[in-house]
Amino acid sequence: MMYPFLTLNDDTEIVHSEMLPSGEVRVYIERPDARDGFHSATCFLPSYTWKDIDGFAPEEIAEYQKILESTAHLILRFAKGGGFENASGF
Repeated sequence: MMYPFLTLNDDTEIVHSEMLPSGEVRVYIERPDARDGFHSATCFLPSYTWKDIDGFAPEEIAEYQKILESTAHLILRFAKGGGFENASGF
């Protein structure tokens, strides 16, 4: 199951998985693109291991890395608790 986490101004969506048995959380980033359909990438926390980067430039991945570094503590907490709505108590 994937849980919504953040939508950026350029319509980039960031979603995350539940805590995996390995202790990792899969973060999936996707942005619509008029020419290519979608650009996407996967990052595994807490190691920040990037995989399956499709359409994003290295500079864009560096920006997403910064976003994830500043919010990883929240993503990890929400992943343990079943997404934002369950983990936050809202």
